[in-house]
Amino acid sequence: MIKMKVCFVAAVDSTVKVFLVDHIKAISQFFSVDIAVNTPNKSFLKPFDVDVPVVQIGIKREISIFSDAKTVIELYALFRRKRYDIVHSVTPKAGLLSMIAGYLANVPVRIHIFTGQVWVTRKGLSRWFLKTLDRILVLCATHILVDSRSQRDFLIEQGIVSNKKSSVLADGSICGVDTDKFSPNVEARKRIRKEYGISESDVVFLYLGRLNRDKGLLDLAHSFNEVCSKYDNTHLVIVGPDEQGVGEEVESICASCKQKVHIAGYTDVPEQYFASADVFCLPSYREGFGVVIIQAASAGIPSIGTKIYGVVDTIEDGKTGLLYHPRDVDGLTSKMIEMIKRPDLRKMMGTNARIRASEKFSKGIATKALVDYYKSLLLAGN
Repeated sequence: MIKMKVCFVAAVDSTVKVFLVDHIKAISQFFSVDIAVNTPNKSFLKPFDVDVPVVQIGIKREISIFSDAKTVIELYALFRRKRYDIVHSVTPKAGLLSMIAGYLANVPVRIHIFTGQVWVTRKGLSRWFLKTLDRILVLCATHILVDSRSQRDFLIEQGIVSNKKSSVLADGSICGVDTDKFSPNVEARKRIRKEYGISESDVVFLYLGRLNRDKGLLDLAHSFNEVCSKYDNTHLVIVGPDEQGVGEEVESICASCKQKVHIAGYTDVPEQYFASADVFCLPSYREGFGVVIIQAASAGIPSIGTKIYGVVDTIEDGKTGLLYHPRDVDGLTSKMIEMIKRPDLRKMMGTNARIRASEKFSKGIATKALVDYYKSLLLAGN
């Protein structure tokens, strides 16, 4: 029996490694899968025990008319040559270019998944232009997935997608969470805390993700500076690649308590940092789906997050964490202090969070939902 052919398209290999590995493993049991991505390393999936063809495509993150047109031509030629049944894109730039190319190549099923919108925090012409690109993407796609229900509602309200054309799989999330990997770990907790000189009785607030201003890190710095001045048993650990020199700004804001602020940089073992923390903080201004929140939840850690689409899907306010309005530094400070004062609340929320992550957002649930979605499209004749 000839397998249906699927091509996943992403701008960078890290997107594939973080979000698509489990999907590829499951889908390749039923479909013939290729990966189109901008990487010279065609063996980058070998360490994950994934053996599928990788096609290097020159997708660049920045906008360039000449480069982007060239990439569309490359993708068009690939799609025509391989005659895929499904093209599935992840991330905005890969989505726009592959949906245009897929439309021109007449690929039967063209799926893009929205994982957040850059234009949400933009204004004026920049916002209009980026929204227009998303509208073009949607016009060229046959099906749109959105990785959270609140984000889908927002996109419908903004006129980007229609109710009929868009879907959310299961309870949301592009890939779910590995509940075995992200779990309470006493040894990791002790090791990380010892590395940074943090005692077991201290309260550790954690941020893990890209360091940029849209993530609200400067708000977190101002709040922690206030918290630290009142509670000497607190620490702030920040983990992730610094894209905008934000780490230095955080250290400057927290100069009076700099010995309590630990900026760790990029890590290959995020699960160990979650295990070491007491509270996870995501003060973001925009999210598609707060995957780091469900990772924290799976590790038994409650979260403090903003009341924005994408985050409200991942935190049950008062049950698995606390929500506050974005950019409200005083509100964030108040929530942090509440977590410090009430270890019983942290424990209760952490327990609830792990149960919810396992029941609603495990990687098995997310992968099964995508496989079933593919099968339903093909059985229905698209």
